[in-house]
Amino acid sequence: METYKYKVIVAEDEELLLNNLIQKIHNTDLNFQVIAKAQTGIQAYNLAVKLSPDLLITDIKMPMMDGITLLEKLYVSNPSMKFIIISGFSDFEYAQRAIKVQVVEYLLKPVDPDELYHALLKVKNRLINEKNSYSEIFNPSMARQSPEKIASILQEYIAAHYTEDINMNLIARNINYSPGYLTKIFAQQYNITPMKYIISLRISKARNLLLSNPELSIKQIGELVGYPEQGYFSRIFKKHVGINPFDYRERGGDSNEHDYE
Repeated sequence: METYKYKVIVAEDEELLLNNLIQKIHNTDLNFQVIAKAQTGIQAYNLAVKLSPDLLITDIKMPMMDGITLLEKLYVSNPSMKFIIISGFSDFEYAQRAIKVQVVEYLLKPVDPDELYHALLKVKNRLINEKNSYSEIFNPSMARQSPEKIASILQEYIAAHYTEDINMNLIARNINYSPGYLTKIFAQQYNITPMKYIISLRISKARNLLLSNPELSIKQIGELVGYPEQGYFSRIFKKHVGINPFDYRERGGDSNEHDYE
């Protein structure tokens, strides 16, 4: 019998619709548990950063931060998080931006229970496949290792797979750890969180490719280091290096480098 509950945050500004959607999610019996709800985009963002859910479901029109901007910000910091968008038909073209952040499904209001079921089933299958892909290295037997050894194994795995979407929630679950504890022992060992370490490796590789491979476009370099959408790549590169990838290449590497935040 399946015991794990997939963690969900739901964002919808209308309270009646919000509570109705939460009830529909629990009625699917697919082991999704709503751990928090939000009625503004900023509230949803802060909750998602703090709680790191498996899935975020959001209306496209949210006060203070719209749903697409919300997903774009979360995708940069946690690309393994799954997203479902809910909206009215008139917002369909606007929602096409959601494709860039790998939204699993786009549901129209009013949400049909069957369509919601199939969307959640799709999310669940993806999470199961990802979890199974980690099981050869990360499994309950690892808990017998020292925290330092586990952190070392995770560091080696990230160094070999940093261009891929690495799901820290699923890795932690495979070891029977909480994501917070796994992050803590990694940070104690390497003075950086796993997600920041991934970003540092990606940015370092991107800087090298920009200077050593002039035949590659900015978009191609972003794809090679794990940022398939050029806009995201340029923004995160500028945040951590101080200038955008094009200017970095043009200046031969001169920059005003920032800390990895």
